[in-house]
Amino acid sequence: MTLDQGLIFAILALAVGLFLWGRLRHDVVALAALLAAVVLGLVPSDTAFEGFGHPAVITVACVLVLSHGLQSSGAVDLLARRALPREAGQLGSMAALIGLGAVLSSFMNNVGAMALLMPVALQLARRLDLAPGQVLMPLAFGTILGGMTTLVGTPPNLIVSGFREDAGRGAFGFFAFTPVGLSVAVLGVLFVVAVGWRIVPLRKPASAEGFETGAYLTEVRIPEGSRAVGLTPREFEEGMESSDAQIVGLVRNEVRIAAPQGWRRIRAGDILIIEADVETLSETLSAFGIRLEEDEAEKKKQKEKEVEKDAETATTDKDDSEGTKEGEETQHRDEELVLRELAVLPTAQIAGRSASDLRLRTRYGINLLAVSRAGRPPTARLRTLKLKSGDLLLVQGPAEIIADFASETGCVPLGERSLRLPDRQRAALAVGIMAAAILLVTLGLLPAAPAFALGVLASMVLRTVPLREVYTAIDWPVIVLLAALIPVAGAMQATGAADLLARWLLDTVAQGNAVAALGVVMVTTMFLSDVMNNAATAAVMCPIALGIAAGLGVSPDSFLMAVAIGASCAFLTPIGHQNNTLILGPGGFRFGDYWRLGLLLEVLVVAVSLPMLLLVWPL
Repeated sequence: MTLDQGLIFAILALAVGLFLWGRLRHDVVALAALLAAVVLGLVPSDTAFEGFGHPAVITVACVLVLSHGLQSSGAVDLLARRALPREAGQLGSMAALIGLGAVLSSFMNNVGAMALLMPVALQLARRLDLAPGQVLMPLAFGTILGGMTTLVGTPPNLIVSGFREDAGRGAFGFFAFTPVGLSVAVLGVLFVVAVGWRIVPLRKPASAEGFETGAYLTEVRIPEGSRAVGLTPREFEEGMESSDAQIVGLVRNEVRIAAPQGWRRIRAGDILIIEADVETLSETLSAFGIRLEEDEAEKKKQKEKEVEKDAETATTDKDDSEGTKEGEETQHRDEELVLRELAVLPTAQIAGRSASDLRLRTRYGINLLAVSRAGRPPTARLRTLKLKSGDLLLVQGPAEIIADFASETGCVPLGERSLRLPDRQRAALAVGIMAAAILLVTLGLLPAAPAFALGVLASMVLRTVPLREVYTAIDWPVIVLLAALIPVAGAMQATGAADLLARWLLDTVAQGNAVAALGVVMVTTMFLSDVMNNAATAAVMCPIALGIAAGLGVSPDSFLMAVAIGASCAFLTPIGHQNNTLILGPGGFRFGDYWRLGLLLEVLVVAVSLPMLLLVWPL
């Protein structure tokens, strides 16, 4: 062993130890390892940060942005509502939920898919009278399994593809992972659905998810062509049964009808006053293709103002004060709108006043979309409703303007939640952009990095991802981790450390047997992925896998695929994969709760994937 090999092994050992210690973030540890390698002369200083331009890093960042577009536009919410059965039993409901999670993870980041379906899983657990963890853990494992089926499903696949390209064999295709990954995912999901959820320890959640706000009172206008036209209030409520929403009033021709009779038919142009939980508000709206009344009114008003402004500009100039006010309103409209919840304190200045009295739109540029009030539902229209202490307001507007309004009036902003209102046009665009990027890669017209970067550009131009959220959608610690470890992995190859470790594993563990060596690579990768970040594991193991394949004189493809599978299958601990970490609190799990189901699943993965690797990627 040379001095350089000893130094790179020492750096990696220290990095793995810090990963296991868990006191420092993974990106901090990876950056420290990179800088240590630079200081010791193992990585040239002029190439130390080339990892930030690596195609795998660029692709991961772009996929995160496109996944956010699918989430923020409501595309996945629409899919989930259509794909999940409402009245199926335990087996059917679990199969639909976990299967949907696996499918979504194939084409978007599996962490994003898990985050999207967590609220659905919690609702399903309540409906099936199961512990939250009995649904959350199977869903987490299902999304992890689904991620291994395509190039973009999980970062390790992109890293493995990048190492194959660097080795001069070209990058893996978009569906190159599918034959083996799909076999493992299908059998794994079937096992989790049929047996696995019964093995999950029954735990009480450590704390409730988010906070309870009760039902919101909101107004929705029925547009032409809506599925609600012609229905009775009772039929409408039956269609919203899973959302626990109810009609408390109807406005027709500016006349409010409290508790509308069951025989009355809903017409286009009617305004329904609905009481619904905020978490299911988007489902209620998208189910019938309707919009919030205040949101629709604001769009109409903006169009009218634009027409008026064009006409006024052509004929006369406004005075300075009006011009300033109009400019402010235009600026507010140009900013990205967000949804926030505000609590009205007893000392709040808005108590006893309505949205009309406050001139929320003209003075602040804010829309009041809904009100949540304990006790009996108010009888007044939303815009004339006198606000009371303890009310919760769902408002829409620029984030900074809402924050200023809350500070000025004495309201308290509640913790930010991802409240998504359905937008079918944006959802269709987001799906089309993702599909187009995948098609470019599949047909070989563009490599993955520029194809998905083109998708991000289209998302920004078409606003399927709000501009202010493009950079926040990227998980920067993961990007820094990947970019820092890629040069370190290169140093393993340059110093011969990867070949040295490969020969040791080959001679002492596999004893020269290629099939045994393939199993050793997969199991070793799987173990490391359970105790450190899966992307870091892939970056460390790829050079070793290439070295073992070279030592045996066989094709490296099966070994690289073994690394991809092993890095994706982190089922034993809550720290091996972000999806496992996400369910730790809501499921009430302890550190040692994962191995009961996870160990059986990892054994199944090895038993299925090894024969498939030898069949699809022969040595």
